[in-house]
Amino acid sequence: MIADEDILRAARERWAVPDGASATLINISENLTYRLAAGEWRRILRVHRPGYHTRTGIESELAWLASVRARTGLSTAAAIPGRDGRLVQDAALDTARHLVMFEHLDGRHIAPGEPMAPLFRRLGAQTARLHDHARGWTRPDRFERLTWDEAAVFGPSATWGDWRAAPNVTADIRAVLERVERAVTRRLADWGRAADRFGLIHADLRLANVLVDGQTLHLIDFDDCGFGWFGYDFAAAISFMEDDPQIPALRAAWVAGYREAGALSEADVMMLDTFVMLRRMALLAWIGSHGEAPEPQALAPRFASGTARLGARYLDGAGGV
Repeated sequence: MIADEDILRAARERWAVPDGASATLINISENLTYRLAAGEWRRILRVHRPGYHTRTGIESELAWLASVRARTGLSTAAAIPGRDGRLVQDAALDTARHLVMFEHLDGRHIAPGEPMAPLFRRLGAQTARLHDHARGWTRPDRFERLTWDEAAVFGPSATWGDWRAAPNVTADIRAVLERVERAVTRRLADWGRAADRFGLIHADLRLANVLVDGQTLHLIDFDDCGFGWFGYDFAAAISFMEDDPQIPALRAAWVAGYREAGALSEADVMMLDTFVMLRRMALLAWIGSHGEAPEPQALAPRFASGTARLGARYLDGAGGV
């Protein structure tokens, strides 16, 4: 782990950080995320995972984020230029790292047991606005982002690794999930990649990346934004809780909200189950390849068996997820 004083030193060298600021690690996932604070001054510092994104890839993310902020009215965190005017900074910490600093947004995560359907309706509407912007946006030259498709999840160079290597994937679980992989791959091939269904998406708009601030939703952490099916953003919204009994109601709320701001056909809705399974299989692989982080460690004991149960329901065509 990187020492807090090294984080602060790197931040002070590149941005105007007040004397006496503290650095608190608030998340370990793909990246290390720190809250920097000094009195009323607050910032979020993202310390990038080595080798996950290139500088061009990060700059591409921030270009879309800036356009979303300027043109949609959606609330997202602004990236803050360093002393040299560049949004992406480099630092030698435990290894060479890219750094990005963001403004701090007030807000809270939804609390356990809190009704989620109203939030999902609002989230659906905001996701539709995000997708509408993506369809009409002219991307800058040298735009580079990941693609979240079947090759990214099931291919020989899968972004998060092979799901078969995840903890507790027994022979029986593997047999079920290999059938799921074949079914998902076939259905995605049949669905295709027409411009009205495949484009630039957030790709990680789960509850951890939504802050509730009164009547405002802040959409944060575009680090995984890339190319994928627009319906994948619903699948990402229910990450890690795909088997929750509330999911049918949350899905209905998200669909209703989406339709308030954008077009979503019945065929689109029918494909959501497939995107949920694609995402769930990606998360299974993620747990296997990110065992150093607290969240995968906590999820690992039961995630493979839960994925197999979801997969069996998917194969049976029982409806819902």
